[in-house]
Order: sequence, then C-alpha cells, then structure tokens
Amino acid sequence: MKNTIGLTEACNLISADQLKPIDFLQVCFDRANEAEPVLRAFVSRASLGSMAQQIKAGPLSGIPIAVKDIVNTVDLPTTNGSPIYKDKTPSEDAAIVKKIRSLGGIIFGKSVTTEFAWRNPGPTTNPVNAEYTPGGSSSGSAASVGAGIVPLALGSQTQGSIIRPAAYCGVVGYKASYGAVSKSGAHALSYSLDHIGFFTRSVDDMAFAFNNLKNSDLSDPELIVIPDLVFGVKKELLMLDKPRIALLETPLDHMMSDDQKQALNLAAQKLEESGAIVQKLSLPQEYWDAIQAMNLILESEAAEIHAHHTEHVNDLLSVHIQELVARGLKHSAPAYVAAKFLQKNLRNSIATYFDSFDAFLMAPASGEAPKSQVSTGDPIFCALWSFLGTPSITIPAGESRNGLPLGIQLIGNYRCDAKLLSVAKFSESALAK
Repeated sequence: MKNTIGLTEACNLISADQLKPIDFLQVCFDRANEAEPVLRAFVSRASLGSMAQQIKAGPLSGIPIAVKDIVNTVDLPTTNGSPIYKDKTPSEDAAIVKKIRSLGGIIFGKSVTTEFAWRNPGPTTNPVNAEYTPGGSSSGSAASVGAGIVPLALGSQTQGSIIRPAAYCGVVGYKASYGAVSKSGAHALSYSLDHIGFFTRSVDDMAFAFNNLKNSDLSDPELIVIPDLVFGVKKELLMLDKPRIALLETPLDHMMSDDQKQALNLAAQKLEESGAIVQKLSLPQEYWDAIQAMNLILESEAAEIHAHHTEHVNDLLSVHIQELVARGLKHSAPAYVAAKFLQKNLRNSIATYFDSFDAFLMAPASGEAPKSQVSTGDPIFCALWSFLGTPSITIPAGESRNGLPLGIQLIGNYRCDAKLLSVAKFSESALAK
C-alpha cells in the first residue's frame, strides 16, 4: 500500500513521540519491497537492521532518504549508473550526505540515475504507469517519492533532471539557486551547470528539506548564503500574499501538448482567482538563444571530466557519453570563455524582470512522460534556468488524458529561493481549489 506520510508530517509525529522512527522505516521498507519488482527505483538499499542502528535525534530523525547514485555514500556503492563503478564504494560521504546524517536522516538506498546523469536510462519505470518513463536523469529519486516509498529524495540537475522527472512522476521537485546546495562529493557532469536538489510530496516538505540541507560550508568557494525560511509551528511555510507572476510566452510553446497547454492555462486562471496578479511576459530572444551556449559549456566540461574514462575504459561508456565528449573536444577555448561570460551577464540581466514579478510561470516539460524506456524526455523547458542558476520548482497540476501527471514550473530570481518557495506554496494552495 502506498505510503502517504510526507516529510513534515513524519517529522512532527516523530518529534511528538506519536510515531516511532523504526515503525516509519518499516512502512517505507515494506512499501519498497512491494513496489520495486516493477518500479526498480533503487540500485541498492540499506537493510532494515542497519537503518535501525542509525536512528538518532535531530530535525530529520528517522527519516529515510533516497540518494541519487552519483552522490557518494560510504555504506552503499556509488555506481554513477555505469559499469565502470559497479562495485565502487567511496571512502567518504558527499557533503550533503554528511549533513543528512548529522541531522538524524537515514540513507534508505541509492536511486537509479542515467549513466553519469546523462541520457542512457536505467531500468526505473514511471510510478503511475510502468509503460512510461519516470524521466531522467534523477529517475529513481523521482519515482521513489512518487511511489510513496520515501518522503524525500536527492537528485541533481544539469539541464532538466529534477524538474522534468518530478513533473512526470507527480511530485514536487526543486532546484535551488546555483551554490545554495553543496554538490561536493557528487560526480560532475558539468561544473558550471550541476545542481543538487530534492523531491518531496508537498511544497512545505520541500521548504523544510531545503532549509535544513542548504549549503552552510564557508570553505566552499561556490557557497551562496540563503537566509533561513520562515515557518509556522507545524513546519508549514508562510506563503506570499498576492504574488506577482509572469506567465512566460516562449519559443518552446509550440512543443507543448494540448494537455500541457490546458494545464498551464488552468493554473494561471486558478492563481488569478486566488488573488495572484498574473501577466504575460516575453523575454528577449537572446535568453533562449543562450541554450546553445549552455550546451557548449556542458559539452566542453564533460569532455574534461570524462577524459580519463575515454582514455582507459572507453568501451564501457555508452554512445551517449562518447558522443558528448566528442562534441566537447571540438569547442575552442575562446568559445568556452565567451559562453561563460554570457552566462554571467544573463544571470545578472534577468534580475531586472524580477523587479516587476515575484516568479515566472511556464511548463516543466512538453507534457506527460513519453511512453518509452529509451528516452527520458526533453529537458529544454528547464534548460535556461539551469544555465542561469536561478531557482526553479515544479508542482503537480493535474493529469493528462492518459491519466499521467502534469505539472507547472515556477522560476525565481537568483538567490531569492525563499520568495520562490513562498510563491510555490501559494500556487499549490490555489491549484488544490
């Protein structure tokens, strides 16, 4: 039976001694045993006994968390979705895993990723319909939350690997501002674009997770400090009243399915009915053209990251990684520098639009998950915001005619994570009416 207890509810019950951590772990463990034969969200899982031994006090006491299998863990192998690392167990936890453990959280298992978080899919299926993809590259993390196994999972996003699978699996996915969450100890795909993020079942859960797990390491050169979020007594996020939301008209809109267009328009209508100010906005074409610069950065950096793989174990790499590296090797140093300069300039210039708006609204994907185990879907609806490093979140927004989840995507200004999460809470409430 699907486990419907969310993160904040579980934390509240455990802290009030109304739920024993071992009992919650047992429920999640049993749900995984039930779902996994078809879902296949995990590469490996901790035993119930080993998790029971790790229970300790803290704000995440007894909370089982799925960790994407590019993020280092000392007690479970980190395979990176590749046969090269199939038996590799790191000697040190990633920074965010250390933080999880320090707060009482428990690593439930390593969730399936595409190979090195790039395209070549693993075996995970969509939790709503196994004939469809869960999305990628954070396939197992999105599916494990969507299937009611764990209330919180870690993912990563370089282009659209959190926002898209969250939308496909009917959960909340959050990619914070670049530098707001540590990625130390996670295998890189692109140094300048990689983000670590989260999957939960509600915006309150997401805000609570982010508030506890955001980066606070002053020695991290990429650190940006995000002030603590404001919560009520039951860990509910205080939401923004009457947010100003820009409904983006984009060059990608023709790619949306009719179901996705309808979901987006209905969401805008419900937001207005709930008191939000919603206005259409078109950004200059230079922002959308910059996705080409993002691809250049990704390919160039991936070529450097995978140089030792292509030199020594090229036959163990998928054609996807081989082609990515080959494209990266064709780019010149001046072109790479120009793309990095453009990234910085556009991140700064986009801020002027947030003088008039609290958040942007657009689709998180073209529509429902593709009926495929080969493709994990197109990340292009998320790509610009990964390039700029601005925070983005997807929340569920109904179903397609095939009964598959659809979502909406909200985008905030760089470093304005608290405001974006507050707008998301308002939006979640509006869509529920």
